[in-house]
Amino acid sequence: KSSKREWKPLEDHSCTDVPWLLLFILFCIGMGFNCGFSIATGAAARLLSGYDSYGNICGQKNVKVEGIVNSGLDLTQKKYVFFLDPCNIDLVHQKIKSLALCVSACPRKELKTLADVQKFAETNGSTLCSYELQPSEYTTDPRAAKLCPKYPVPESAPIPFFHRCAPVNISCYAKFAEALITFVSDSSVLHRLISGVMTSKEIIMGLCLLSLVLSMILMVIIRYISRVLVWILTILVILGSLGGTGVLWWLYAKQQISASADETEIAKENLQALLIYAISATVFTVILFLIMLIMRKRVALTIALFHVAGKVFIHLPLLVFQPFWTFFVLILFWTYWITVLLFLGTTGSPVPNEEGFVEFRMVGPLKYMWWYHVVGLVWISEFILACQQMTVAGAVVTYYFTREKRNLPFTPILASVNRLVCYHLGTVAKGSFIITLVKIPRMILMYIHTQLKGKENACARCMLKACICCLWCLEKCLTYLNQNAYTATAINSTNFCTSAKDAFVILVENALRVAAINTVGDFMLFLGKVLIVCSTGLAGIMLLNYQRDYTVWVLPLIIVCLFAFLVAHCFLSIYEMVVDVLFLCFAIDTKYNDGSPGREFYMDKVLMEFVENSRKSMKEAGRGGGAEGRELKPM
Repeated sequence: KSSKREWKPLEDHSCTDVPWLLLFILFCIGMGFNCGFSIATGAAARLLSGYDSYGNICGQKNVKVEGIVNSGLDLTQKKYVFFLDPCNIDLVHQKIKSLALCVSACPRKELKTLADVQKFAETNGSTLCSYELQPSEYTTDPRAAKLCPKYPVPESAPIPFFHRCAPVNISCYAKFAEALITFVSDSSVLHRLISGVMTSKEIIMGLCLLSLVLSMILMVIIRYISRVLVWILTILVILGSLGGTGVLWWLYAKQQISASADETEIAKENLQALLIYAISATVFTVILFLIMLIMRKRVALTIALFHVAGKVFIHLPLLVFQPFWTFFVLILFWTYWITVLLFLGTTGSPVPNEEGFVEFRMVGPLKYMWWYHVVGLVWISEFILACQQMTVAGAVVTYYFTREKRNLPFTPILASVNRLVCYHLGTVAKGSFIITLVKIPRMILMYIHTQLKGKENACARCMLKACICCLWCLEKCLTYLNQNAYTATAINSTNFCTSAKDAFVILVENALRVAAINTVGDFMLFLGKVLIVCSTGLAGIMLLNYQRDYTVWVLPLIIVCLFAFLVAHCFLSIYEMVVDVLFLCFAIDTKYNDGSPGREFYMDKVLMEFVENSRKSMKEAGRGGGAEGRELKPM
């Protein structure tokens, strides 16, 4: 039985979950302490200016490290870090296994012998061998084999802002790249994939821009022609999937007929890729048709709901730009997080390693700062996303529960942000922390599964995957419940637990409505994402077809399709969020209002017609005698 407390939309505003806001502020202060500590201990100087293998920071005077020769040097004139063997990369610890020195200039041309290294030192004043060797000793001292760079010394250039000499030709990092891409067994395949991306970079950028334009156009269509949008999307997806599949088979047949015995290896790979694409598109089209056949009777029910959501975007046009602001804030935070992470990687006390060089390590409780920083990444990222959900929910709630739309605030989005900052940051912090509690164990299990890949037995592998899957499902369910809890908080200004309980009760009481309205609406938005991806992918196939003899299609097409889906998801997820908020508002409206004087409905007339049509359709399906008919009672 639901709470007897009366819902008073937008009447009461009070601060919610204040202790959780204080806890979140304390946590953010701890994140700031991580940054301040790393800067105070010299990590920022070591990161930006660089340091050699003896613990000296380049470009400044240094303090002697006990027990380490060549430490405590005055390197004011030597501002760049130079590695004697920059291509010797430790794949396990992700670092360069080479003696590092501070030099005054990077070698701007290849040095093939020690004589060239000596000449470079005499001409430019930049000594590329260890500090204990003088330039005149490079060709005569037997220690030069270990204390001088491995030759030929590649041409190098300083990395902007970080004062490291990096090889201009990055071919020496090919092994590192190949180790990261484990599915590539032949290095030539990797090189062809990378060259294909570089050759098609203009096409890739153009197609990414096309996906952004298509997403904006789709949002405009949703706003202005919502009544016919559902059928337009359905027809376009049918035609697009059939057309895309037909074009793929046509291209495959055309290239199969025109194939010759002396065609290039790349052309053969593209022909095989076309066959795989054509078969995959055929299977996808069949599955899509079966799903649409099953849901054909419910497709018409989404028209009215889309119409009301379209009205929301007409009155609240700033909702369209909400993903941009969220993405911008996330980028700023992630940039800060990565910067502090790099600081933490160079902080600590100087400790001699087994090779006699210096490493900076954190000892004692300070070594757990890494874990704190990782938890901060998840919690604050989820907090930012939750702020977007609360902002959208507050704006849509304001629209729904304002009887006269002419009396809406000038900018409902800014009014929603103001209520969020003044009253509900604690609720957002608590909801995002709950998601963090589920997400971090899942990330730990995924890391363990990755580290034990190929070592654990079948039973352990199955248990790990089952736990990861269960935590993923729990995370999705909690995310959906959190979103509805934020809506309940925006309506009645209650704390998180009360709002989550009230929203859960409303959703359970309207389970069939959730299935009939929410699921179908989400499916139609999924069709919109499919339309954008298919359109962008088809355009990519037609453009890349002109480069089939010298460009590998696989990676460029995958990059374009992934970016198109990401862009479409960012835009249409806002629409999906609006639909979910509208549904919960409607369910609360029908539960606590009956249309009588003093308890008038807030809902739009089109939405009332939508529910009435849903009731009729479900009564026909259940012949009016089942639970469906009782649940969707006439208003």
